[in-house]
Amino acid sequence: MTPAYTPSHLGICVRNLERSMRFYCDGLGFEKKETFDVIAAFGPALEVAGDVAGTSQFVRRGGMRIELLAYQSPGTTGEPARRRNQVGITHLSFVVDDVDAAAKHLVACGGTLLPATRTGSDPAATQLVFVADPDGVRIELMSNPAKLS
Repeated sequence: MTPAYTPSHLGICVRNLERSMRFYCDGLGFEKKETFDVIAAFGPALEVAGDVAGTSQFVRRGGMRIELLAYQSPGTTGEPARRRNQVGITHLSFVVDDVDAAAKHLVACGGTLLPATRTGSDPAATQLVFVADPDGVRIELMSNPAKLS
C-alpha cells in the first residue's frame, strides 16, 4: 500500500531574513506565519554541521507555504541554480496578468530582473520573464499560460 503524502512546504535558505520577507511578502503577496528557532538539535536533520542557530520563518499564499531559513550560525553558503537544466529545484512560478508590471514590482521589492529571460511580445501568447529574489532564487512570471492540466 502506498503511504499518503500531503504537501507541506518548500524550504529556501536565505542570507538576510528581513530582505527576503520584503520580497516574498511585499513583493509576491505571501503572509507571515509561524516563526521557529533553528537550534543545534536540528543540525543533523538539516544536514548542517557545527553550532547551528537560526530562524525558520514560514510564509503562505493560498495553498503554497514557503519556509525561509536564515542561519546565524554557521551562516549560509553556496549559490542557487543559475540554469534551468541544473539538477534540483530550479524556480518558483507565478501566473500574472502582466509580466513586465509584475517584474517591475518585484524589482522595487528587492528582486533583480533577468532581461535575457523575457520571451514573447504577443499579448495573446504565453509570455515569460524571470526575476531573481534577493539571494538569486529564480522566480518565473508567466502570463497567458497554456493549459497546465
